[in-house]
Amino acid sequence: MSKLKLGHLPDDKPVKVTVELSASVHRDLVAYAEVLGRETGQPVADPIRLVVPMLERFMATDRAFAKARRAKKSSTSTT
Repeated sequence: MSKLKLGHLPDDKPVKVTVELSASVHRDLVAYAEVLGRETGQPVADPIRLVVPMLERFMATDRAFAKARRAKKSSTSTT
């Protein structure tokens, strides 16, 4: 079994956001949801719900973003 970066999705109140995806990205998102459902034993009812956790995970693991964020925080706290 593969180890996906996303795990079980929390059941929290959704916020409506409109996003335009290319057809290939949408197909990949649906495929990812299917694999995630098999791995967690809980099928993802709406693959679009993966977008927020994916973005959160991406930003949390982006070292350049974290470094820039720390630099901005330190520069604003010293002024």
